[in-house]
Amino acid sequence: MDTLPEPSTTAGREALAALLAEPARALVAIDFDGTLADIVPDPEQARAHPGAVPALAALAPHVASVAIVTGRPAGVAVRYGGFAGVPGLEHLVVLGHYGAERWDAVSGTVRAPAAHPGVAAVRAELPGVLDAHGAWRGTWVEEKGQAVAVHTRRATDPEAAFEALRTPLSELAARHGLILEPGRLVLELRPPGVDKGVALAAYVREVGARCVLYAGDDLGDLPAYAAVEKLRSDGVLGLLVCSGTAIPELAEQADVLLPGPAEVVAMLGELGRQLGGGV
Repeated sequence: MDTLPEPSTTAGREALAALLAEPARALVAIDFDGTLADIVPDPEQARAHPGAVPALAALAPHVASVAIVTGRPAGVAVRYGGFAGVPGLEHLVVLGHYGAERWDAVSGTVRAPAAHPGVAAVRAELPGVLDAHGAWRGTWVEEKGQAVAVHTRRATDPEAAFEALRTPLSELAARHGLILEPGRLVLELRPPGVDKGVALAAYVREVGARCVLYAGDDLGDLPAYAAVEKLRSDGVLGLLVCSGTAIPELAEQADVLLPGPAEVVAMLGELGRQLGGGV
């Protein structure tokens, strides 16, 4: 990418101009899966795009902060992203489990609350629920510590399995004080009261950012988009970037629409190049 993409909205163009003019007051926040890393059949095999770490390391020294905002456990995102011990990323923050966990590069440690008791109960009942609905074969359960996720990407008919499980898993979550968070062929059962919007807004306040770029790709990123819209009304400039078109409601709200993680990484790299005085 030799030039930055032109935002399609006035608000987006103003935010990009502010980021370039006053980067020290800007926060760059990015989702992981589908945004920095390609979506793959086995979530355990997901890894950040090869250019992601170099791009972020070149960008991070020029902005107020870079944050990875993800539904994954913070430590897992750090490992799969290769973010630890990278020169230039000394102050990277990973907000995992939708902000319930936090990893700071400066300390190299994860701060996390005690697990919600409903997660253990759901984990125990989940095999029976999947079996009762004929969905055990082809589904894959991801243990996330603070949450449990059911992936249907490996099923014979992934979309049909996803739709068949939405109601029973929503009922299972509700019985144990959890909520169901749908994504791209994944249904996550997690505690209420945390989402990417809450996490993003709190971190914007913490760093005192006057401009925020947020990039995401999935339903779980909609609260972050809503948070940026609210921040705009409070005088904080915001640039919304969407990776791919799998979630139409996300793509329709975006100021910049990119095909996927490779292009998101290229945009981040170009931002770093321009802020670093490259030509």
